[in-house]
Amino acid sequence: MKSPFHGFRFPAAVISCAVRWYHRFNLSLRDIEELLPERGVSVTYETIRNWCDRFGAQFMRRAKAWRGKPGSTWHLDEVFVKLRGEPYVLWRAVDEHGAELDVLQQKRRDTAAAKRFFSNVLRSHPVPTKIVTNQLHSYPAAKAEMPELAGVKHVFVKASARVNNRAENSHQPTRRRERQMQGFRDPRRTQAFLSRFGPIRQHFALPRHRMNAACHRAQLKARLHAWYEWAGVQLFSVN
Repeated sequence: MKSPFHGFRFPAAVISCAVRWYHRFNLSLRDIEELLPERGVSVTYETIRNWCDRFGAQFMRRAKAWRGKPGSTWHLDEVFVKLRGEPYVLWRAVDEHGAELDVLQQKRRDTAAAKRFFSNVLRSHPVPTKIVTNQLHSYPAAKAEMPELAGVKHVFVKASARVNNRAENSHQPTRRRERQMQGFRDPRRTQAFLSRFGPIRQHFALPRHRMNAACHRAQLKARLHAWYEWAGVQLFSVN
């Protein structure tokens, strides 16, 4: 098969590196534009934006497939974000290990929106054994209308109980990125970016506090090898 990077001015190693930086670190497109000349690459931030738009979804799908089967418990939560001053609701689902399952941006927080979010997650993940949500009434109302979720246990928690921290904490990287980008703007581009951002960031964001230095280096090296293998690039030696 022809490489998806075929015909581009720069090789896959450069493009995949720029895409990884943008989704893993709190860097703007212009920050990456300034970093690349140190590696002999002179491109505009618009070119980097094009690379991220074109190849980000491909790497996101690979990252999701690489982590294997998700957990059987869903933690769901929603948070408000503003796009050009207009409020939107960002729905997010993670499993019991904190791996992001899906994210969906919608205008409303009602039953129809919750049902749409459930359907969106079920399209790419098996039916869970348990879901954990806050006390928003839209969740049980939407669940009752979906036959595939009829036998799924539903646990309600209060925000103050901190039982749903898996979902609540998963919003923090998005909040940090929102501040760094000085707010989100276009709804379509925001949805596309956040769909890619979570899985790619989590592919490299290892639980450093739960592993020693040697284990962390080995895990990071394995994930870097996987990333460049997806791009068809042989990774340099990492000690």
